[in-house]
Amino acid sequence: GDYYLVDEKMAAEMLPERLPTSHKGDFGHVAVIGGTRGYTGAVVLASNAALRGGAGLVTAIIPEVCYPIAAVKLTEAMTFPAKGTENGGFSSSALESIKGVLQRATVAAVGPGLGQEEETADFLEDLLKNLNIPIVLDADALNIIAKRRHLLSDQALAKQRRNWVFTPHPGEMARLCDTTIAAVQEDRVGVAAEASRKWGVVLVLKGAHTVIAGPEGPLFINSTGNPGLASGGTGDVLAGLIASFLAQGLDPLQAAVCGPFIHGLAADLIAEKSGEAGMIAGDLLAEISQVIESLTALKRGRS
Repeated sequence: GDYYLVDEKMAAEMLPERLPTSHKGDFGHVAVIGGTRGYTGAVVLASNAALRGGAGLVTAIIPEVCYPIAAVKLTEAMTFPAKGTENGGFSSSALESIKGVLQRATVAAVGPGLGQEEETADFLEDLLKNLNIPIVLDADALNIIAKRRHLLSDQALAKQRRNWVFTPHPGEMARLCDTTIAAVQEDRVGVAAEASRKWGVVLVLKGAHTVIAGPEGPLFINSTGNPGLASGGTGDVLAGLIASFLAQGLDPLQAAVCGPFIHGLAADLIAEKSGEAGMIAGDLLAEISQVIESLTALKRGRS
């Protein structure tokens, strides 16, 4: 089918406006929901990426066992402990413990470092059935959905799925589609387009030349990024970045197009300076601000 190659001009046009009279409430409030023992870094990276992408407020919601670690590591983001299991995951009754803080969120990013405990899976299902805001679903949230496929077809969730952005890597995509990684990689554009239509979600299929698909078409292929992104944590940064664009008022498809372009361009600029091999996810954070600034200048030059 037809697709667009995402370039600087396209991304710049989509970027959110920031007026001189703006205050933090104008730029949304992202709830980042994830973390389990050994994986708190994922939530920290996603939260910081949401801030670097321009979100006004970020609250990281973490199981109580892991909460002190995240609270120490996050400065600008708020943090909130959810009812947890002894293993450090979310308890199946965690939703009740975070309802108050969730009411303030305008967008959620769910899945970084989440783990796949049965109780956590119950919590995720409960959350998805009760959360009526745009949601970026990444990592273990997608692995859980792959095991609880009814979440993709449940008619009661059809309207809400329109506000979901899935960000699978080829392995997660293969699990979601119940196929092999090879089958996904052979026809990345076709597989992404079909899944997006079938489930009614915006889909970001990561990898070399990330594919972005919306249920109504058109398709986009990202032109930025390099193998330096193939290290732990870069996907968490992308999830937070996409969530920040949703929080600033972009629609799910626009946010899903802007996120990978800016994420990849940040990686390309870092690679030019210090190479690909040693690039780590945290390096992207400061670079993202600079990429957004240069795209904003490009947009101003046009207006």
